[in-house]
Amino acid sequence: MKNKKTLVLGASAKPEKYAYKAITMLVDKGHSVLAIGQNAGEVAGIKINTKAIPLKNIDTITLYLNPTRQKDYYNYIVETKPKRVLFNPGTENPELYQLLELNNIKSEVACTLVLLTTNRY
Repeated sequence: MKNKKTLVLGASAKPEKYAYKAITMLVDKGHSVLAIGQNAGEVAGIKINTKAIPLKNIDTITLYLNPTRQKDYYNYIVETKPKRVLFNPGTENPELYQLLELNNIKSEVACTLVLLTTNRY
C-alpha cells in the first residue's frame, strides 16, 4: 500500500471523536499524518497543531469540520494543493466542492475510516 501523506483538519485528542480514530487508523496503516485542530494535543504520536501550517506534497486532506468552520480554511486548503479532499459524514459542503473543482482538486464524500477498513483509501 502506498503511503498517502494526509492532513486531518479538525483533529481532536478526544478518543471518542472520529478524527481521533482516523489519525490512529492512518498511523496504524502506515500513512504520514499531520493534524490541525482547535485544541493542542497528541494522538498516536502525532502532534495536533492549532494553527494552519504551510504544507507541501499532501495527498489527502480529510475533513472533520462542519461546513461553517470550513470557511476559515478555504484558502488554506486550495493553497495546500492536495490531490483530494475527503468530506466525512457531516462535513458535506457544495460550496467547497465547487471551489475545489475550480482549482483542479478532487473532492470525495466518503468516510476515512470506511475507506481505510476496506483498503480503498
